[in-house]
Amino acid sequence: MTKLARELTTYGLTMVAIGSCIGSGIFVTPAQIASLVPSSWFILAVWLVGGIITLTGALTFSEMGSMFPHAGGIYVYLRDAYGEWMAFLYGWAYLLIITSGSIAVLSLAFTYYLSFLFPMDATARTVTSILVIFMVTTLNVLRAKFGEMFSNLFTGLKIAGITIIILLGLIFGNSHLSFGSNASGGLVTLSGFGVALTGVLFSYSGWQHASYLAGEARNPEKSVPVAMTVGSMLVIVVYILINISYLFLLPVKSIAVSQKVAAEATGTIFPWSGMLVAVIISVCTLGTIGIYTLTSPRIYYAMAGDGLFFRSLARVHPKFHTPIVAIITQSVWSVVLLLFWGTFEDLITYTVSIEWIFFALAAASIYVFRLKMKDRHRPYKTPLYPVTPAIFVGIVAWFLVNLWIRKPLHVEIGAAFLALGLPFYLYFKRKKKSGTGTEISL
Repeated sequence: MTKLARELTTYGLTMVAIGSCIGSGIFVTPAQIASLVPSSWFILAVWLVGGIITLTGALTFSEMGSMFPHAGGIYVYLRDAYGEWMAFLYGWAYLLIITSGSIAVLSLAFTYYLSFLFPMDATARTVTSILVIFMVTTLNVLRAKFGEMFSNLFTGLKIAGITIIILLGLIFGNSHLSFGSNASGGLVTLSGFGVALTGVLFSYSGWQHASYLAGEARNPEKSVPVAMTVGSMLVIVVYILINISYLFLLPVKSIAVSQKVAAEATGTIFPWSGMLVAVIISVCTLGTIGIYTLTSPRIYYAMAGDGLFFRSLARVHPKFHTPIVAIITQSVWSVVLLLFWGTFEDLITYTVSIEWIFFALAAASIYVFRLKMKDRHRPYKTPLYPVTPAIFVGIVAWFLVNLWIRKPLHVEIGAAFLALGLPFYLYFKRKKKSGTGTEISL
């Protein structure tokens, strides 16, 4: 049986962790966040809290990453801690909603900003979005190394582009940092702060993608923890600095009503900067599409290898050594969502509510492994255990409960998608026991 090729480097995995985070989120969520919190200091506070959550999560997941150097990442942690049913629901959610939905929105965001350079109507943007998905799918089918090279290139371009925005704000901006009220004149509440975290956590999400590629890393026991930890720390610094740049260029009330905050912020310095921002955002979104197409299919590959999904999804191309059917399946479903999905804000709420439930469960699995696998070799151990994972799980649990109270319909729709996966799990489980398996063809 053809196996995945172990050819990915620590640097490449770190670029995956960074590039998975930095997509469209940092450019489209600031308005939502500014409308929910009353001052620039609270805006920075919510990004800092999101950063703390991210870092404690990365430090926690790094221990599991060193223990389980296999393709699939969080899927593997959930499977070995709670059982196959929990892991299946995670993979199910990632395929149906989280990654495929994110690819759909990112591709639309890419063509939206590309249309500033090359004018297109709505139909042309949709067709271009589909072609973009097809392009990165082909690239990632040909070789995981090509996907890594694509990630390295575009993540480097992302960092360079965002650095330009940061420097413009810090050098030419006038500080608008103050404790003034928000656009509606209201005061911050703990509940409102929690809802503001939705966009922040959506923007931070991605560092865990390095763990999905552990099965193709040269030295996964060391490279995966380094990639997740270093990658998340760099993203935190970048996000805090770019928000400071926005606040140096625009008052909070302007940010709260802006649909193009980066362009409007830099436009206060150079009238032509909107074109520059369009290029930067196009690069960011395209790079993230490529990374998601590279990483997440490894979850479905691991599921199929466990007999919990269509057997074809575990098929590795004999020449390219990539999970070809898993990659193509995700991309096809992304196109379906692209054609029929709702608004960007709805998608953020759906994906964040579901994804972070599994993040909390995966982080809590460290306690299970410390009890069940006391003698298991751990090349990396989470610092300040058990406090570090407790901080992550506790804050995420509060965030999810608050989100459910404030936006119950969105959370309940996400939960319904998860519940829909249970009959499918029972079906695949029965097929696995009978030894017949299930097959799809593309």
